[in-house]
Amino acid sequence: MPKIKMLSGGAVQGLVAQLQESFLTETGCEVECVFDAVGAIKDGLVDGDKADLVALTDAQITQMGRDGHVVMDSARILGVVKTGVAVRKGDQVPDVSTSAALEAALLAAEGIYIPDPEQSTAGAHILKVLSKLGIDGDELAARLHIFPNGEEAMAELAKAKGKGLLGCIQTTEIRFAPDVVVAGLLPGNLGLATIYTVAVTTQSSNPVYAAQFISKLIGPDAAPLRMAIGFEA
Repeated sequence: MPKIKMLSGGAVQGLVAQLQESFLTETGCEVECVFDAVGAIKDGLVDGDKADLVALTDAQITQMGRDGHVVMDSARILGVVKTGVAVRKGDQVPDVSTSAALEAALLAAEGIYIPDPEQSTAGAHILKVLSKLGIDGDELAARLHIFPNGEEAMAELAKAKGKGLLGCIQTTEIRFAPDVVVAGLLPGNLGLATIYTVAVTTQSSNPVYAAQFISKLIGPDAAPLRMAIGFEA
């Protein structure tokens, strides 16, 4: 049985998970996937991790094309993903619709769960948000919980104890994670919209199947799924 390996940022995990089985049925090709923070995925591929296709931010894919790690002619945009605020399922959903409301929710939270700011888009951004809001990092140090990627951050949020607990990652990751829900998007000029792109790697041993899976991910049949998960055109 042919197999392709995909490396991807966590924002794309929900989409891939919904399409792997049907791709196997249609083509006889299995898709093996590794998901992590985008920085960790990029670093791994550059350092020699083997893969047939990779999904990261559009800026990262563009740079990797310049550096010879992906085939730029194969690159296709999956869509735009916005960064949001997560709460545990069943918790009261706080107002985060304005900068003032978000600041109040953050200051009231007994725990804030984010992915690694050094490796993830959302983790780096939420630290900028705290700075823009004038919230001292020392003030939140004991309540700010950092994890290697969004999946782990949401898993820990889901089982954590405390009042007003919040998470901050890409909305596609919140929707895919069990037992957490989207409370809202980061408001106004605090918001972040990230373009995600997928491409075949230059080292791929199965570029035809890799390109076929890209076509499935971006195709019109998957458009309702992309929208439901949180990708915007």
